Amino acid sequence: MNILIKQARVISEGSDYHNRTMDLLIEGGEITEMKSTIAAKGNVKVIEAEGLCVSTGWVDMQAVSCDPGFEHKETLESMMACAAAGGFTTVCVHNYNQPALHTKAQIEYLLNKSKNKIVEVLPLGTITQEGKGKDMAEMYDMKLSGAVAFSDYKHVISDAGTVLRALQYANNIDSFIVTHCNDGSISAGGQMSEGETATSLGLKGIPALAEELMVQRNISILEYTGGKLHIPTISTRGSVELIKKAKSAGLGITCGVAAVNLFLDDSCLVEFDTNYKLDPPLRTKKDVHSLRSAVESGIIDVIVSDHLPQDSESKELEFDHADNGMINLQTAFNCALEGLKEKSGESIVRAFTTGPRRILNMEEPFIKAGAEANLTLFSLSEKTILTESSNNSKSKNSPFFGRALQGRVVGVVRGSKSYFN
Repeated sequence: MNILIKQARVISEGSDYHNRTMDLLIEGGEITEMKSTIAAKGNVKVIEAEGLCVSTGWVDMQAVSCDPGFEHKETLESMMACAAAGGFTTVCVHNYNQPALHTKAQIEYLLNKSKNKIVEVLPLGTITQEGKGKDMAEMYDMKLSGAVAFSDYKHVISDAGTVLRALQYANNIDSFIVTHCNDGSISAGGQMSEGETATSLGLKGIPALAEELMVQRNISILEYTGGKLHIPTISTRGSVELIKKAKSAGLGITCGVAAVNLFLDDSCLVEFDTNYKLDPPLRTKKDVHSLRSAVESGIIDVIVSDHLPQDSESKELEFDHADNGMINLQTAFNCALEGLKEKSGESIVRAFTTGPRRILNMEEPFIKAGAEANLTLFSLSEKTILTESSNNSKSKNSPFFGRALQGRVVGVVRGSKSYFN
């Protein structure tokens, strides 16, 4: 199918067309023309929208597919459908599987099952066997099979020696590790961010210190070993300052933030809605403000969906018994835009495109005539309402159903494949 994109503002800092409004003709998966105006001819699908923008395809560096093992929550197919609807053409899949992503067979399973789909799936192998934080997994074998990096997902590696060895080994095979930061000896039993809201609700808090101590520990290990370390979801003002200082010292550290942590603070939990129970938790207004500023300044490299499907049996419980997580691939862009506002559109795009590709050592696609299409189409001015019919996930653990959110993903084009909302 040939596609004509009409009057789209190009947001791509590496493109000669950056911030220019152009028509783009895509034929056979290739951008064949870019002009100020192109007339529609023959059998072509015309894409138009109020305030239409186009960027290179978005990359999400943290999501789970639940497949294999927990297909009642999500499958690889439904996750990819969520990703396409949310504007992502590439998704990094972390371990939330049974069996765990700790062997080359599991890496190959994800790659083979997602082959030739509109969304490119990049698996992360576990750092340790079964992702349990003890014995090292076969990282080299997994890299040869296609693992782009290594992560135990939300399972924190409490043993500093294991982190040290993992960093050294990953560096030797030209890769890197991704480590979640939460000191369980401090946060144990915590239900939400420590602060006035937690006290007023009678819920045990998760101190910012639990995250910041682990961030500092991992930075100290990185300073000793060298190599590359990515912290996937920071949530506190103190973590921002630690990352800023480490970057200034020239360490190979990068970090991300969950889109919802740019949008909402801990006051959302006053109604005990378990869909707001997350890891890392929603933090204070001061923390949220610091995270927003860090995205705009580039201290935070990427914005992630942190998509974690949970079934009703995991969420429709008393608050302290409910599992963490929310589905957010389809609403990550909206959360980021609600938090950072339209004036920060370029910062959001950078954190969805050049930021993750630089960390993953991927080439940035071109937006020019003769290039293969890898595009996300979106509007900063229109709004989106997630409904049960538009939700592509097998799970429903989102607080955003029926709520109008700023921004709309119009669709994605990757090669000869396309998806439009």
